[in-house]
Amino acid sequence: MNLVLVKMFAMALALGQVTTRPEAIKTEFDPINDQAEVADILRAGCTHMRKAFDVEDINLDDLIATALEDPSVVAGEIPSFRGINFQDLHTAYRQFCTSERVDNSPFDLGEVITFYNKTVTDLPDHNRLKGLKLPGTTEILDGEGKPFAELFESDHRRIWVPLSDLPDYVQKTFVAAEDKRFFQHHGIDERGLIRAFVANLAEPGRPQGGSTITQQVAKNLLVGDEVSYERKIREMIVAVRLDRALTKNEILEVYLNSIYLGRGAWGIDMAANSYFKKPASQLTLSEAALLAGMAKGPASFNPDRFPARARARVTYVLNRMQEDKIITDEQFTQAMASPPRVAVYDRPRRLTGFHFVDHIVHEARTLVGMQSLTVDSYTVRSTINTKLQREVEAALQEGLARYEIANDRVRFSGPETNLAESVQRIDAEQKTRALRRDRVARPVWQMALQAARLPLYDVHWTPALVLEAGGKGGVRVGLPDGSILPLSAKDSERRQLTQYDVVYVKTEPGRGGRAELRSRPKVQGAAVVLENNSGRILAMVGGFSYPLSQLNRVTQAKRQPGSSIKPLTYLAALHKGLQPDTLVIDGPVTLPPIRGEVGAARSNKYWTPKNYEGGARGVMTLRRALENSRNMVTARLLKGGISENPKDSLYQICDLAEEARLYPECLRLYPFILGAQAVRMIDLAAFYASIANEGGYHTPYAIEAIEQKDGTSVYRRPPPSPTWLAGGDRVAFYQLRSILEGVLTRGTARSLQHLASYAGGKTGTTDEENDAWFLAFTKDVTVAVWVGYDNLNGRRTLGDGGTGGRVAAPIAAPIIQASWNHYPKTPLPPPSAQLQRKLKAVAMGRGEDGGYTEYFRIDASGRIAETKYALVSRNSAGDDHDEFSGSVRYAPRYSSPAPLQQYIPPSPLQQYRSQGWGSFGMPSGNSNSVLRRSEDR
Repeated sequence: MNLVLVKMFAMALALGQVTTRPEAIKTEFDPINDQAEVADILRAGCTHMRKAFDVEDINLDDLIATALEDPSVVAGEIPSFRGINFQDLHTAYRQFCTSERVDNSPFDLGEVITFYNKTVTDLPDHNRLKGLKLPGTTEILDGEGKPFAELFESDHRRIWVPLSDLPDYVQKTFVAAEDKRFFQHHGIDERGLIRAFVANLAEPGRPQGGSTITQQVAKNLLVGDEVSYERKIREMIVAVRLDRALTKNEILEVYLNSIYLGRGAWGIDMAANSYFKKPASQLTLSEAALLAGMAKGPASFNPDRFPARARARVTYVLNRMQEDKIITDEQFTQAMASPPRVAVYDRPRRLTGFHFVDHIVHEARTLVGMQSLTVDSYTVRSTINTKLQREVEAALQEGLARYEIANDRVRFSGPETNLAESVQRIDAEQKTRALRRDRVARPVWQMALQAARLPLYDVHWTPALVLEAGGKGGVRVGLPDGSILPLSAKDSERRQLTQYDVVYVKTEPGRGGRAELRSRPKVQGAAVVLENNSGRILAMVGGFSYPLSQLNRVTQAKRQPGSSIKPLTYLAALHKGLQPDTLVIDGPVTLPPIRGEVGAARSNKYWTPKNYEGGARGVMTLRRALENSRNMVTARLLKGGISENPKDSLYQICDLAEEARLYPECLRLYPFILGAQAVRMIDLAAFYASIANEGGYHTPYAIEAIEQKDGTSVYRRPPPSPTWLAGGDRVAFYQLRSILEGVLTRGTARSLQHLASYAGGKTGTTDEENDAWFLAFTKDVTVAVWVGYDNLNGRRTLGDGGTGGRVAAPIAAPIIQASWNHYPKTPLPPPSAQLQRKLKAVAMGRGEDGGYTEYFRIDASGRIAETKYALVSRNSAGDDHDEFSGSVRYAPRYSSPAPLQQYIPPSPLQQYRSQGWGSFGMPSGNSNSVLRRSEDR
């Protein structure tokens, strides 16, 4: 039996059941024993359809006779009829529809049943659509409440709108356009099928399916849209079952929220927003008619490309509604007199903040317990500053490129794409338009460049199109604004370019009108900006470009922080009562093993760290030691500066690190204090924000509130309330902040001296220059920058001199300056009123250092606790370190009972003073240096 004929009668078997016995549809027949039952179903179905033909006033027998006169015409143009023997089809029609006796029938019911059984196996469960809420589109607002991003699953850019929110005439426009008898039929409209069948015979070039709204729902959401007899059979059965399980209004609601209407919009509400900038509940009759008219084919009736077709379709829908008495003659006249005005297509095309949006999804899951932000349509009020986000991305991208340029590490891998075909296509279109006298004045190459979608859509360099290449004049490129400039590039790079290649360039005023070629860097980086007094994430960049890597290095990666962790140790020392002018020795130091805390293989190891460049500088103040990031001084603070026992000192620092949420569990080994334990950038930035905030810690966050589309609150963050670190010791934090200001004035970040008094910070570099850091804070924000390669085993490092001060700090500088476009550029504030009663400001400094103000902790009587010689005897220190520019009244040494001033018992202290350097001498045995080069210039 002909296979097409088998499929057609298998569909007839399904049609016979859904039209004559919808409540008892069978999905399996015995190919031998059930042939008589199947024959009865086919006859009943044929009888039912003949009555439908009569209702439509169509003579079926005459129609068949006409088709048989020239079957080649039909068979050649209707895909579903190709390959069929029309004589066999007519024979089967006589056998089952006119009850004629047919000898030697070619019809094999067994084959039909077998095909039918196979086709309807494992039908989808129609009950899945009961109470269905399709994935929605969540809108993310920025910190100013303006739209920033949309979240939606592929092919699900929609906002679900209840049917009750839609005016009746809006609902009826779709019914009139797509399924006139929707409220009368039972999922399948026999009369609609007949009209489509006859229309296909009359005009085979434009096939019609006759599908009902219910069938479209079944196709779109359950059975798929494959063009085949098999899909049509499954669709019909599921549609009838769906009609019995759901009400008409429930089906219509699912349909209106699931249909695709062009412009990337799924569902009527998103389409209304896209085409008319309003919700579906506010659509006019003519606007609703336009959307309903596109349901037949969004591409064919798109008002952007085919406005005349769209207008004709609107007229058709309104005529149908008038004829069916859905609208009055007056409503029809008013709608025709007020044609819909389609808004310019503002294609949703976000070019920034992709790592931040990913973080929004993660934060909603961890803080709010929402597994998905697209299970429904929500509004998320976020913390992001859109302009600052772009500025931070641009600064990081340009900074990474400049690092590679300065270190001769640039490797140009070729153009981003080539637009030769686009230029040719647009040129042909323009010539056609010229005949109609509406040619656009812009050059063709400019139009192609402006329309191009580049792979790295979030890179903020300027895309440029190569217009001339290989000639004596070098390479000339065109920019999106229409200007043409010579390209500044190496010969090896220019040789890789051909006409209409697209490259990225950097143009700067005062550079002689040239465009500098930019290449994708191999080095990676990340940056984050936090608001100090709240923890709000204002900007977050997780890597050079999101399309190249979705890893968010701000929150999802851990890297060794190097010297940027040292403020923890100095904070612990200041908290114990040392003052910024306390003298320490920058000289060789070896600390004993921490027995019982590490494995047996390491239990006898001593630790002897080295300074970054080697050597030692002798006696210096705590301030100078941190400003210049001295490793050996940091290690010495473990032995007497915090506690008498180095192990106890280490544990106190670790406790502080865990309290500041830098680590869930601190690595209680000496190298920890020089940055041996990897940390997340977001956590390190939050700690530095607490330094700027006098010890007030805020958990970084990106979500202010989440609301459903009707305004119902799902989550709202409570007002910021800081956690005070180190027992609320604001004195220690303010002293630390003051020292970190000096890092920019005299220390490892003095290349940013022009920002001094407005910012403080700390550089960090890990062993062998694997990681470069710079953490900085201003009055209002904290900025963190990391640069390095993603490999963790040191296959490629930043190279000799690739320190935080030289690599990360230059990237942070423009970010700091960009923050002042959004917050006033204000000097770092003096101590708060609460703190001023506990500090005494003293003018310090002389010579090349210039003057600065030191802040000393004072006791209840207002006297400064003198600790200058607490760790180094006056004799050992000499007189070169008296930096006071005025007289200072000291409290008696260790006379105060306050715990913060009892940081070292008197007897060990006297011992340290008498022994001088000897108290830190190297013991015999093994020495071990971990992270020897964790300091930077």
